Amino acid sequence: MHLDADSILATVRDLVALAPRATGTPGGRAAAAYVEGRLADAGLRTDLLEVPSYAWRAEECRLSVDGEPLDCAPVLHSALTAHDAVGPLGGTVRGRVVDIGADAAALRRPGGPDARGAVVLFDLTFDMALWSLLPVTEWFHDPGRRVLRREVMGSRNPYVTSLTRVVRAAREAGAAAVVGVLRDYPESVRYHNEYYRRHLLDLPGAWVTAATGRRLRARLRPGSTAELVLRAQRDEVTSQTVLGLLPGRSRETVMLQSHHDSVGPGAVEDATGTAEVVALAEHLAARVRAGWRPRKNVLVTTFDTHFTGYQAHQEFTRRYVLDPTSPYDVVLNLTVEHVGRRARRGADGDFETLAETEPRGLFENLNPWWKVQLVRALRRHGMHSTSLLNATPFELSRAGIPTDASFTLVAGVPTVSLISGPLYLYDDADTLDKVDVAQLEPVARFFADLLDRADRAPGQRIGLVPARLRRRLPRGRW
Repeated sequence: MHLDADSILATVRDLVALAPRATGTPGGRAAAAYVEGRLADAGLRTDLLEVPSYAWRAEECRLSVDGEPLDCAPVLHSALTAHDAVGPLGGTVRGRVVDIGADAAALRRPGGPDARGAVVLFDLTFDMALWSLLPVTEWFHDPGRRVLRREVMGSRNPYVTSLTRVVRAAREAGAAAVVGVLRDYPESVRYHNEYYRRHLLDLPGAWVTAATGRRLRARLRPGSTAELVLRAQRDEVTSQTVLGLLPGRSRETVMLQSHHDSVGPGAVEDATGTAEVVALAEHLAARVRAGWRPRKNVLVTTFDTHFTGYQAHQEFTRRYVLDPTSPYDVVLNLTVEHVGRRARRGADGDFETLAETEPRGLFENLNPWWKVQLVRALRRHGMHSTSLLNATPFELSRAGIPTDASFTLVAGVPTVSLISGPLYLYDDADTLDKVDVAQLEPVARFFADLLDRADRAPGQRIGLVPARLRRRLPRGRW
């Protein structure tokens, strides 16, 4: 029960039925209420962490070049005047079309194109290929060589992109707007970029597909002009992060984490992670009812604000990790995200979903004994296509990792964070058929194994950097 694939998949279906689960929307609030209800029914002490965030929505988005309309969709969170801007945003922009392709640096190069007042046409690039993680790969579980193939190692996730780099260069060059061609993406403009909290998307922007981009470029001529109409509304809203506590016999706490919000259907991103966390919470609660007495607290968290600036993650870290008066001594963070099938751009231009697990990484900064236990558990539970990735450089440099666990990691918490980056992750194509059903139970049992080991382990010795030294390092800047 609880950890079987059918039960976990049923939870995924329930969450997808509430979509879109965006922060501050009815679906987002319903998702938080659903998770809190499941945890409370299991016997956990529940609470909501409510933190201000922002909801951005496009009310109108139209694009034409030389008077010819083009199919487009808004660049989400664009046309912002400030990180805390609220109210109506955007308007109508008309300007020459300046095509820079994938070369954002062209706008800064002496003798480069004059972008003053222009609409910059660019190719969005996905910048993190799977092979780029090889320098921090400590071990690779790939029986049957599912991953060590050129096509797979060259695949790229859809969330580390050139968008902020292009917008910043275009703004500095005096451009008025940007139009991004989804060059390496299937024929979809339903790509929902997240809010990149460190960099303001202060120019209005729109997406067009690769085919639309090719047709547009074929008829561009010197002096071609574009008109972009983007009218958006941004409101301050209240995010709701669910906390569920299974009390132990000490302040030492193991944190179990995912996020329940989504922009589209969000089946893999991140109904799968939330469903895994709920299943694990119910599994542990059933053990308590059967007589198990945990040594450590288990703090179950499903976050909001993943797509709107991570304000809840930051407040949680300040309140429960960095604050010396916190009721919890968080000695380990276990984060579960994205149990999905691999996909690629098919010959017909659509998403082609494969009968393969999306290659995934396990970011961790644990001591050598724990690293060995992770390797053994990956093998024991059939967690193929998984890399063990050393997160310590990202922790000590405070660069963070591209997962929901980044803030607690940078704050000094030993972490095991499962992540993958299938191509459909930020698209409305993230539907139930993308869930890797065969891996739902192995993932759950892998993390159940880690929870059991963590409860018995000396909490101050789990991390690679000893706790006494870790507490002396500067923390809290993101």
